[in-house]
Parts: sequence; structure tokens; C-alpha cells
Amino acid sequence: MGVQQRWSEGVSGVSHKAVTDDTEDVALNFGDDKALSRSDTVKHPIAVFFHLIFRVLAILTYLLCGWFSDSFIANFVFIVLFLSMDFWTVKNISGRLLVGLRWWNHVDEDGKSQWVFESRKGAAKSLISGTESRIFWLSMVVCQLFWIVFFFATLFSLKFKWFMVVCVGIVLNGANFYGYIRCKLGSRQKISSLASNFLGQQVLRSMFTRNKEGETSATTGQG
Repeated sequence: MGVQQRWSEGVSGVSHKAVTDDTEDVALNFGDDKALSRSDTVKHPIAVFFHLIFRVLAILTYLLCGWFSDSFIANFVFIVLFLSMDFWTVKNISGRLLVGLRWWNHVDEDGKSQWVFESRKGAAKSLISGTESRIFWLSMVVCQLFWIVFFFATLFSLKFKWFMVVCVGIVLNGANFYGYIRCKLGSRQKISSLASNFLGQQVLRSMFTRNKEGETSATTGQG
């Protein structure tokens, strides 16, 4: 499995790409970034709705399916269907619109799988609403916690037939959560790398300056 690197000063092993052509990175701090819009209005209500509806339906179906049907197969199909629709929506639509992030995979000409993690940059980050960003991240965290709780509940109650359903929920929600975390941390890692390079350059420059001053003093003393 290969990994592309599209930032010349990016972190090795991670591929990051800007959604726009501006030069300034977005600081992605779970909706608390000062560069994000401070407006409490929801700019993309349809995207917010579909970001929430499928994951909520999946959890409600898991909790309440016994009230409507005793068929495990039917309940399994509905839950996995909602989870799959949620995974596609979050990965391809709501992540891009609500937080300016996107992750995806493609196969290059050599047949290697390449992972790409993208984030909005520069003036485009003003299009991101702080309210929408908080809704996005909060729902991602809360829903993943729900499925983790369901995981342990199935183990302790010995309901092993639901174990696979819960694992599907953890994997699909976790994949999106992990992908967007990688997008979020990418800019921080780049900044960290740049800071390290800057400090290294300053140390080398200081050492070079001291050596040059020492040579100058020695030459003066000999004269």
C-alpha cells in the first residue's frame, strides 16, 4: 500500500493536498479555530441534516428494532444500510462542506493504493461555519462512543448475533473519524515539521557564526 506526499515540506508517509490554491493552511481545531466564521447560522442545513439523519437512524434502529420486528436479518439489513449511507454521506459530502476536509483513496499507475488527506486553505476557510464544525465533530465522537458502548454490551450480555452489527458500526464510523482526524492533524504536523527545520537552521547558523567569529579573532591575534 503506497502513500503519496504532495506537500514538499509535509510529513513523510502522509499525503495532504489543498482543496484550494491559497497558501495559508486551515487550523482545524474542532470548530474552535478563530479563522472560522463566528456566525451561529447554519450555512449548509441540508448537509447538516443528512450528516445526522443516517447515523441517528442506525442507532435508533439498533435500540428499537425489537419493538417492530423479530427478524434479525431484516434488522441487520436496515442497520447496515443506514450505516453505509452515513459513511458515504460523511466521507463525500458533509466533511467537505461542514469542515473543509476530505480523504480518499485511489490506485496509481503502478497499481499501488494511495491515500490522500485534503484540507481547505487560505480564504476558503472563511466558508466554514464554526457551528457546523462543532456539530460535525460532536456527532462523530458521540456516535462512535455509542457503538463502543454497544460493543461491550453485546459481550457482557452474550448477544453474539449482534456482535457483527456493532463491529460494522464501529468500523464504518471509525474509518471516517480516523480519516478526518488525519486531515485535521496534517496541517499541525506540517507546521511542526517547519518549526523543527527552522530551529535546526537557526542552530546551524549560530554555530557557523561562532566559528567564523573565532577564526576572525584568531587571525587578529596572530596579526
